[in-house]
Parts: sequence; structure tokens; C-alpha cells
Amino acid sequence: MQSTGAVAGLVDRRPSVTPERLVAQLVPPPTFADVSFDTYRPDPSEPSQAAAVGHCRSFCELAMQRRAGKKKLFGKREVLPGVGVYLDGGFGVGKTHLLASTYYTMSQGDAPVAFATFGELTQLAGVFGFTECIDLLADYAVVCIDEFELDDPGNTTLISRLLSALVERGVSIAATSNTLPEQLGEGRFAAQDFLREINTLSAIFTTIRIEGPDYRHRGLPPAPEPLTDDEVRTAASAKSGATLDDFDALCAHLATMHPSRYHALIDDVTEVFITGVHPIDDQSVALRLVALTDRLYDAGIPILASGTKLDTIFSDEMVAGGFRKKYLRATSRMLALTAAAQSSTS
Repeated sequence: MQSTGAVAGLVDRRPSVTPERLVAQLVPPPTFADVSFDTYRPDPSEPSQAAAVGHCRSFCELAMQRRAGKKKLFGKREVLPGVGVYLDGGFGVGKTHLLASTYYTMSQGDAPVAFATFGELTQLAGVFGFTECIDLLADYAVVCIDEFELDDPGNTTLISRLLSALVERGVSIAATSNTLPEQLGEGRFAAQDFLREINTLSAIFTTIRIEGPDYRHRGLPPAPEPLTDDEVRTAASAKSGATLDDFDALCAHLATMHPSRYHALIDDVTEVFITGVHPIDDQSVALRLVALTDRLYDAGIPILASGTKLDTIFSDEMVAGGFRKKYLRATSRMLALTAAAQSSTS
């Protein structure tokens, strides 16, 4: 399988990810490399946003206290259970900004801090093994989990046991999601059969609701008219470090690797060009595209495409289903990345 035209494509890449890289990439994505609580700009009309900053600062203070433990006789310290904060809200209200700010604040302490998407955390457990993953993360003061979503019963049981064990060993947990903890898994599998695990997860966290419109859409026009295939190919050939792929070929290539490798797949890519985009009716294909979009957005890599409008890729039937929030988030991010691509070529 080869890319479209003379420009190299993502389909030409077959990255491997070592356990060492999985640990090394437990940091916020490049898009959030320079954020802090001070750089978060709450919407004055949404008081919950300013309140969320205060809650996150308080969480950091409490997590540091918990990690320090309690003094006992003879200079020993008793390990105290960790605490949890769960940032719930719609798309583009700054949840990941606050989570990354939590990471950087906690990084000023003596213990290491981890930042991972939910998918990366489950992959970490798969690579190292459950017990070994607990031993690895037990030395961390805080584990920050972005995009907390339960897609299947196996993940529900795994993450419930993993986070419970970490909290018992003094690790605090900060997470973001578009779904309240007690509603995780709804519409995706028989969540009622896993109420114990879901309730265990819910009990770990103090939920902070953040209201507000998607900042990515503030001042942006609707989805633009797609370019032609030739226009996309011409633009790609003029961009150093760009990739150019046919949509169907790219979707097929994504199926050949675990989504945890999508980080490595886009290493050193400056812009992604795609021809022949069309609506998707296969949920597995759609979810892999969502995962790639998340990684492109994290890395700030623009997208320029031909074919159908990007806000029509996911069918109404799929958007109405259990993965609705994933598809809406991905659409929001694709439009933002397309706007970035158009501004760079205008």
C-alpha cells in the first residue's frame, strides 16, 4: 500500500512503540506544552470555568499533602490514599488545558507525574501487565487521564481495579471526560452488569462540572467547502514534512496497528493532506479515525482534505449512538485543524 502521488503518506509508515517510549510519552501533548492555570481564560459568562480553576488548584494542594503522607513514630510516614478530581463538560471548554496545568503544577514536587489519554493508559497496562503497571505508577504523585471513556466491559474492569489500587498506594487521579462517572459505558455495552466497577470509579472522584460553548467554534464559520483532489495534491507538494493519503487507504492502514501507535505514526509530520474523504458507515473505521484525529489535534497538525465536508463524515445514526460524544469531539477538532490549515495556506 502506497501513498497518493510523490508526497510520502502516513500509509508508508509502520511505526513500532517500545515500552520505554510508552513511559516517556506520559506527558501532555505539544499543544498544551506551555499552559498553566494562569493562562486559562475563563469565559466571564460561565462562572463554572473560573470555579474549576480553583478546584484544580485545591486538588493539587491536597494531592501533594496526601503524597507526603502522615508522620508516625520514629520518623516514619503513613501512606495516605490518593484523591480524585473529575472534570466533566462539553467540548472545547478547556478541560485538557486544566488537566495539563495540573500536571505541570504537580511536576514541581519531588514525585513524578504522569499524563495519558484513557487509551494510552489501557495500552500501558496491556504492555507491562496489570501488576507491573501498578508498581510502575505507584511512584507517581498524580496520574492525569484525558478523555476518560469506557468503551467495553474489559476496560471497565481493568481501569476500576487499576485506579483503586493506585489510590490505595497514595496516587491521586485527575481525569477529564464528557460523561459523568456514574454514566460511563451507557449506550456502549450492558453497563448495568458492571455497576460495581462503575460505582467504584465514581467513588474515587469529586466531579467538577464545566459549562460553556466550544471555544474552537468561537468566530469560526461552518465547515468549509472541500478542495478538489488536485488542489490537495498541489498544496501537499508545496509543504515540507507533509503527508498525502487517499482516505480509504489511510483508514485501511489505521486498522493494521493499535491506536497507541498513532503517536509514533505522526512523528515529525507538519501537515496531513487527504483526498477522497467520504461518509463512514463502519463504526470500527470511524473510531480509529477519531483516535487519529485526537492525536493530530494534540500535536497541532493541520488537516486539508478533498471529498465530503468534514462535518458529514460520521453518519447521523452513528452520532445518535453510544459514541456520540466521541464523534462530536472529533468533528470539532477536525474543523479546527482544517481552519488552521487554511490560514497557513492563505
